[in-house]
Amino acid sequence: MKGIVLAEQGHFVNLVPPVDITGGVTGDRFSMKNYAHATIVIQVGVSAAAWTAIILRECNAATGGTATDIAFTMAKEETALGDTLGALAAVAAAGYTPSANNSIMYVIELDAQALTDGYEWVELALTNGVNSVIASAVAILTGARYQDDATRTAIV
Repeated sequence: MKGIVLAEQGHFVNLVPPVDITGGVTGDRFSMKNYAHATIVIQVGVSAAAWTAIILRECNAATGGTATDIAFTMAKEETALGDTLGALAAVAAAGYTPSANNSIMYVIELDAQALTDGYEWVELALTNGVNSVIASAVAILTGARYQDDATRTAIV
């Protein structure tokens, strides 16, 4: 095969299965210890109104431990076109307020070297009030330290 075979060269973490994020949701924490890069894809199907924020945190333990909001880079697709991501842009640690549009997506790019020493765990928070928003998120980890036919877990 030519190109990237993500199922073999990457590791997928189902952070937030498709769900109504009314009241907000925090995705599964994942470790960057054995990976160089994470791409997080957030999809929004239907949104009754704008939700509050996309926040990324670094944590010093699998259970969360000390969690700190961090800055990140993100590309946005906030139109009905579906596949026209904008250029990567810096997002402050306070997070990003998403669009209220339906059928949109956000792609976060994070290098492991950007994390503070001792903070190998990453957590995605989709904050929201009472607006019904159907969303999901998956992390694709690449640059594995140990490459096998079957990937090792990153959430335990």
